[in-house]
Amino acid sequence: MSRADEYPTVPMRRRNVLAFLPLAIAAVLGVVLAWGLTRDPSTLPSPLIGKPVPDFVLPPVKGRALGLSSTDLKGEVSLVNVFASWCVACREEHPLFMKLAAQGTVPLHGLNYKDQPDDAAKWLDTLGDPYTRTGADISGRVAIDWGVYGVPETFVIGADGRVAYKHIGPVSEEALTETILPLVVSLRQQASGQDVREAGR
Repeated sequence: MSRADEYPTVPMRRRNVLAFLPLAIAAVLGVVLAWGLTRDPSTLPSPLIGKPVPDFVLPPVKGRALGLSSTDLKGEVSLVNVFASWCVACREEHPLFMKLAAQGTVPLHGLNYKDQPDDAAKWLDTLGDPYTRTGADISGRVAIDWGVYGVPETFVIGADGRVAYKHIGPVSEEALTETILPLVVSLRQQASGQDVREAGR
């Protein structure tokens, strides 16, 4: 046996490495996928956090008097809920929003996503309308500007018109009482402190 037969040549070593390359790529993808599955989708970050709400003007949902625009989201802390009549998960959170509206805790505005006018009107007429204002985003373009992944999604908006928080999926009693409403209180305190500072100038 010659020394050439005893030791693999460089091309053979490359072939061996290339043979294991798909296995290595599959292993890396598996780790990334497993990590992604352990993530809570409601905690996905939004690029809008800390930024002004996108400029938009939407007409009201059929049968409602008040539409929704970016200028309506300045001057007081509020919530914007992205909903649709065809959204099953929206029905889960709707009683909670009706209760919130009855208590008058915080203004809640609705952004109706890719809905037919009659369907949206019927949904609100049947289940109740907790919204101060509703905007009919029939094309879905405004929701895209907001970075909406799907419905429902709920945003907390500061008095300065900036997005402070985004909740993905139906809002639960726990999310409302432990995260959203405490943030509303904090934002109101910040806004009133800023008003006091500006008045003292």
